[in-house]
Amino acid sequence: MGINRLLRGIAGFFILLSLFLAVFFSMWWLLFTAFVGANLLQSSFTDWCPMMTILEKIGFRKEIPAQKH
Repeated sequence: MGINRLLRGIAGFFILLSLFLAVFFSMWWLLFTAFVGANLLQSSFTDWCPMMTILEKIGFRKEIPAQKH
């Protein structure tokens, strides 16, 4: 699995987790949802995401485009 797909999966998991926590524990968890959304938005402009940096440091590699034969 490439780092981009993994990153989208982690972001989706964090959003669903924070929504679950907001419904069952405290509405303050929606701030975490807003943080994830804001981070996704800023990364679309800057092409930098803290989670991507973390994933690269633990060994995941960026996707290499498939070669056409």
